[in-house]
Amino acid sequence: MRFGVAMVALLSVAACDLGQVTVRTTAKVLVRAQPALQQESDYQLAHDALPATLKTIEGFWIVDPDNENLLGLLTEGYCQYGTAFVEDDWEIAKFAKRLDDVQEHNARATHIFTRCLNYALKQLGAAWQDQLFGSLDQVQALVKRTGGDHRDHMMWAAFALGSIVNHNLSRAELLAYLPAVRIILDRVLELDGKAVPERKDYAALPHIAYGMLQTAVSAQFGGEPDKARAHFETALKLTGDKLLLARTLMAYRVGVITNDRKFFHAQLKQVLETPPSVWPEQRLANEVAHRRARRYLTHEKQLFP
Repeated sequence: MRFGVAMVALLSVAACDLGQVTVRTTAKVLVRAQPALQQESDYQLAHDALPATLKTIEGFWIVDPDNENLLGLLTEGYCQYGTAFVEDDWEIAKFAKRLDDVQEHNARATHIFTRCLNYALKQLGAAWQDQLFGSLDQVQALVKRTGGDHRDHMMWAAFALGSIVNHNLSRAELLAYLPAVRIILDRVLELDGKAVPERKDYAALPHIAYGMLQTAVSAQFGGEPDKARAHFETALKLTGDKLLLARTLMAYRVGVITNDRKFFHAQLKQVLETPPSVWPEQRLANEVAHRRARRYLTHEKQLFP
């Protein structure tokens, strides 16, 4: 009798994909282990480690393509990699006026943020994949019927699409998607008004994205620095003034677009006077903030001639 039960159990396991069973267990562990990267204090270590980590997770996803845990890790991972590391290389090239490198990093950033967008769209479903790039009326209807259970997926989709546009400002066909980014972010903030996300960095991110969006061009060409500053300050408030990247970006984006050198300098000085360890759970983001604050101050005379 025991032999028969054992054989039934064995046949049941054999009928399953053992790879998928293993991956599903591993994916849960990876989600629990994710804070190890966010808490990393060594920028270069994280810079070198993340690409291999993402490719390993992608390998698991190929084995189990419907795994929501893996899709979530890949969505956030690629957007974080693009923001923290690829855009860092891009900025260095910009300040050094290495135009060929700027073009190369723009292309690379576009590819990385496209991966983030694609994974977000897989979680949002087939309708989003079909209609996001349609008319604004289609996007508006699509967003309106998407509920709070997809709040984070919409947030990453808007962040990724906005970043793609930011790296392709000379391409009119991509600039045309900026209204869609605004529509999605408005929906995310509407949902946040009903239920603030438990993760404070997730609550702050739509405001940071909006701040970046509103300072993409000067006020002369439609930029809104006052509204951008308000969004950055909201991000700081939501995180107890611990997410230093929000202040760094506010100083740079708002300070430069308004030609307010005093504001620029004071805000970046405040960032550097605050230790990255002020928020251990977001240590890496704060290390990135310090790194950029030092760079911007180094180029202050160039930015405010």
